[in-house]
This record gives sequence, structure tokens and C-alpha cells, in this order.
Amino acid sequence: MIENSYVLMDYIENWVETTLINSGVSHETEIYLRLLILLFGTLIIAGLVYLITKKIVIHYIYKLFRKSPISWDDVLADHQVFNHVAHLLPAILIRELTQSIFRDFEFWKPIVIKLTDSYLAIVTMLLIMAFLKVIEFGLSKKAALQDKPINSYFQLIRIILYIATGIMVLSIIMGRSPIYFLSAFGAMTAILMLVFKDTILGLVASVQMSANDMVRVGDWVEMPNFNADGDVVAMNLNTVKVQNWDKTITTIPTYYFITHSFKNWRGMVESGGRRIKRSIYINSQTVKFVDPEKREYFKRFHLLTDFISQRQKEIEQYNTSKKLDQEILINGRRMTNIGVFRFYLEAYLKNHPNIRQDMTIMVRQMPVGDDGIPMEIYCFTNTTAWLEYEDIQSDIFDHIMASVKFFDLEIFQEPTGNDFIRAADKFKELSKMPEKLEIKGMDN
Repeated sequence: MIENSYVLMDYIENWVETTLINSGVSHETEIYLRLLILLFGTLIIAGLVYLITKKIVIHYIYKLFRKSPISWDDVLADHQVFNHVAHLLPAILIRELTQSIFRDFEFWKPIVIKLTDSYLAIVTMLLIMAFLKVIEFGLSKKAALQDKPINSYFQLIRIILYIATGIMVLSIIMGRSPIYFLSAFGAMTAILMLVFKDTILGLVASVQMSANDMVRVGDWVEMPNFNADGDVVAMNLNTVKVQNWDKTITTIPTYYFITHSFKNWRGMVESGGRRIKRSIYINSQTVKFVDPEKREYFKRFHLLTDFISQRQKEIEQYNTSKKLDQEILINGRRMTNIGVFRFYLEAYLKNHPNIRQDMTIMVRQMPVGDDGIPMEIYCFTNTTAWLEYEDIQSDIFDHIMASVKFFDLEIFQEPTGNDFIRAADKFKELSKMPEKLEIKGMDN
């Protein structure tokens, strides 16, 4: 196409020059008129090349790609990689025809050549960028790389391309070697470090996060310093985007994941079990020893039948061996209602279908405080899904709170307004009892 353009331009140039001379135009005027006509003709040819390339050739190339059985070429069509070729060919054509168009204008010839060369450098960079997007898209679809910060590395490559293209354009325009500008940039290192501080820190953080497998896309992370609590939806060179559970987006600089502490729940998700760690508070005034009558009542509980019999046998053997007075409950070993309740909760969890039996199951007393005796439930559900986890946890504590009264225990609760009203009503009833007794005695 370029050779045909040469032939066409030579023919047009000779024809224009002959026509202008035959028309009686002076030589000085003919030079400028010929330049204008040739420029106009070159622009027309470049425009035709652009239209042919973009509207016809590229259109059919994309159509052929989509019809082919190969899948990777569809990505080239989807990202319209070859659109930049339509800009590249006209620029090459103008660059090659400049020699003949500006043959009588030595001053303008190098300027036009520099402009076209600069344009070619920029268009070439855009074409490379389009191919990089295709490569990035292809790598991001691979299962082994989906949780890696691929965007960060490609962003770094794009920044390097921008800088390299800028240096190339400056060297073309100013007629200097690129090495000259690189040496000049060496003196500007401090300024560049300041301008690209976040980018450099983000790059270092991305490499460390990837090497140490600290964060992946899809991880549930919690970073209180930024009020972030949710899933990582995007990672790039400068920022990490976290979609919180209320659907808001928190954007955190990448290097903060290296300099600040955060919690990654990936281990919990991969284990397949989510921890329940919650306490109920028992009123200490309701704790007491278990008498024989209550002991027989506890034996009727399915989860306690074997435990009560075995534990009572151990207690009796111990107390007998020590020759203790068993009429007094405080002597020797005795079961307590809170101890029996603690074992019942542990047996209940070990028989629950939604609790992981291969992970820790524990019911323990925590230090007594102003709000009673904390009884902590510690176990793991067999699912990590949030809604299912909350349902299982709620069902367990519904049962626990309803079963407390069967052990003559009470859940501690701060007194409310109704509690004070009931206490006042009770006080009034008690205060009237002496009057009732006195009246009854007079009647007798």
C-alpha cells in the first residue's frame, strides 16, 4: 500500500506541477500551491487508508475471529486491539511521503517528521497497551492466579510504558538520545520518589502480600483502623477495595496492609467451621447443691442419665472412703446444679447435628463479675455461611435460655422498671399482712 501511495503521489506531484506551470503561475507561487495541494491529497489518501483499515479490514478481522473455533482470538476482538492499527498506518504513510511533499521546504520537513514519529510512538504504545489488557484478562481468568494482585503488576508495566514513551517523544522532538533524558531523570530521583511515593510503596506491598499470601481477592478481612469489615473485591497497585457487610466500599492504600494490623478470616472459611464463643450469665444466688430428690429428677433428662449415675457413684465412693458425715451436704464432694447444667450443655453440643465434632467443644465458667457467673459456650458450626451460622447460634442459645430453669438457675439480668413495680407491689402486700392478722384476731 505504501509503494502504491508513492507511485500515486509521484504522479499527482508531476501532474500538479505541470498544471500550475502551464496555467502561468510563477515558480515562487507554484511551490506554495503545490505544497497545499499535495498536503490536501496526502490527507485524503491517509483518510482513505484509515477508513479502509478500520471500517473494512478490522471489521472483517473481528468477524473472522469470532467465527473461528479458537477462543483466545475472541478476546482480541472483544478488546478491539486492532483499532489502533487504523491510526498507525496513516501515520506511517504521511511519514514516508513527507520527503516528497516538503522537498522545497527543508525547514518544515524535520518538524513534520518529528511530529509524525512522535505520533507513531504514542500509537504504538496504545497498541501495546491493548495487547497488555488482553494478556491481563487472560491471566485473571486462570484459577491459579485469580487471588493474586495481577492488576498491580500490569499497572506497573503501564507506568513504565508511559515513562518510556514520554522519554522517546522528548528525544524525537529535541533530537537527543534517550540516554540523555535518563541521565537527566537520575538527577530528579528525589522528585520522582516524592511524586510516585504511593505507587512505589504500593508495588512493594503488593509483592510482599503476594509472596506471603497475606490477602487474596474474595478474602474476608477486618481492619478496624479504617472501619473495614467485609470481602476484598479488588486489588491493584495503589488500593485494596473492601465491600463491607452493609454494601459500602472502603478503599484502603495497599501498603497499609503491611504497616497496619488486620484480621483475615480465610483460615476460618477454609476450615469449614465457624466459631461460637458467647457467654450467658448465671445469677450466683441460685447456685446450690443437688439433693437426692433433684438428683433423681435429673436422671430423667436423656443427656444426663448416665452422667448422673456414674458421677454419684464416684462421689459416694470418695465420701465413704473418707468416712464423712453425708447428712451435711457441705461435707465431701457434692454435685451442684450449675455443674450439672454445665455438663448438660456440653452433652447437648456434642449431640447437635450442626456442630463440628472434630473441633473444640467446651463449656466453661469464667471469672465471676458484677453481672453474675459467665458460662461460656465454645464450639464450631459445620458451616461458614453467615446466615446459616447465625441461625444455628440463635437456636442453640434459645435452647440454653429455655433450659436454665430446669436446673433451678436464673439468668442474670439488670432490674428493669417492671421489676421495681413488682417489688413495690409485693412490699405493699407484706405491709398489709399485720393489719389483716390483727383484725382476724379481734374477730376471734
